[in-house]
Amino acid sequence: MAERATHRDRLRALEFEAFVAGAGGRLLHTATLLTGEPSQPPGAYDRAEALLRAALARTYADWDRLHGGDPYDRARRELALRFAREARRHQRPRGGLLDRLTPIERLVLVLRMYEEVGEEQTAALLGLSADRVGAVCARAVATLRAGVPRGRVTP
Repeated sequence: MAERATHRDRLRALEFEAFVAGAGGRLLHTATLLTGEPSQPPGAYDRAEALLRAALARTYADWDRLHGGDPYDRARRELALRFAREARRHQRPRGGLLDRLTPIERLVLVLRMYEEVGEEQTAALLGLSADRVGAVCARAVATLRAGVPRGRVTP
């Protein structure tokens, strides 16, 4: 019996490692966009890595309960929720383009534009109405366009 549990634990760990190997880079980039930390040089994004580690730890803890669900969606959801809870820590300007945005604007914009999450799914994830998500996204885009010299942003 213990041998079967050990085999199951090893299989679970291997499945999770394969998931992280495939999705870890994109999830780290999402975390970097959310925290506003520079992506260069490597190791310069401590807060993004900590945010991702916490999200992946929770995803691994829930791995057996996913029941065929999308682990990427679960990890992205946990990443977004953790960022939203800790948003006040992520308001320090770093000089990047997204620093003009409030944390909720940054979160909505990253989910909608970078992660390509639908408006209604983003609304459900954040506990907002779809109209509110649309308004926040439009305001974020307008803020970014207003702050970038003409010719630098392509529609």
